[in-house]
Amino acid sequence: MKLNKAIITGPTGAVGISLIQELIENGYEVTAVCRPNSKRLGALPKNKNLKVIECALNDLNKLENLTEEYDVFYHFAWDGTYGDSRQDISRQQKNIQYTIDAVHVAKKLGCKVFIGAGSQSEFGHCEGVLNPEMPCKPDNGYGIAKLAAGSLSRIECKKLGMRHEWCRIISLYGPYDGPHTMVMSGIIKMLKGEHASYTKGDQIWDYIYSKDAARAFRLVAEKGKDGSIYCFGTGESRKLREYIFAIRDVIDPNIEVGIGELPYYPNQVMHLEADISNLVEDTGFYPRYSFEDGIQETIEWVKDNYLKK
Repeated sequence: MKLNKAIITGPTGAVGISLIQELIENGYEVTAVCRPNSKRLGALPKNKNLKVIECALNDLNKLENLTEEYDVFYHFAWDGTYGDSRQDISRQQKNIQYTIDAVHVAKKLGCKVFIGAGSQSEFGHCEGVLNPEMPCKPDNGYGIAKLAAGSLSRIECKKLGMRHEWCRIISLYGPYDGPHTMVMSGIIKMLKGEHASYTKGDQIWDYIYSKDAARAFRLVAEKGKDGSIYCFGTGESRKLREYIFAIRDVIDPNIEVGIGELPYYPNQVMHLEADISNLVEDTGFYPRYSFEDGIQETIEWVKDNYLKK
């Protein structure tokens, strides 16, 4: 499908910024819908093919007044993604309605495709490789709301005659990611010469670089199948401590890292690996970045951003 114009909510995170760059490089005109007075507006690329609009999540309906038409609507915005906010049921419930609001806006703007950002939290506590056919048993408010938002927006898109794809991001890293993730916090501590403590790191993980995830999002819009759920990852996994050692080795192989100094969380998830077979089959996606290549770029970005502030 030939697509030329995209609109994105929640565009200032690691995936959003990478997707904007990916789309512009592939000939798209992009409109980024940001929270009013967002502190991250300056992170958006400066380009003649990018338009920025400020609009709160609870005011998405105002976007229906835009006079332009679009081809694809990416809905990334979500209120309450970290810490205790994940269990704020009232807050999470509102996100479901915001997603349905986004579907209606997409239809009004002429979009052919609606793509939502799901999460591995939709699966709940699972062992083994995660695939779209697995039963979901989310165990927190965030995961429950994401699952509901994906299911209900799919129904609404079908009623309105739009294609719908839901993309579950398993584990992602890259520039512009938050400072409290395992990857980012470790990079920052090691670069500052601070001691980084971890669990034993026996968890099996599948990390995808933000630029690879962005390309997957573009390919899903262009080639994805209506009603599909896609898991985003590389399809390859390692023990978590191997990722930690890889980060250490890029920064300074002589750094001592505190493997085994922290206990596992209660009900610790021990296996997060994506089955990307339907993503590959439908879109031709394959990851271009090894973890070592992606982490090198991420470390350089951290040096230029977090450490120079």
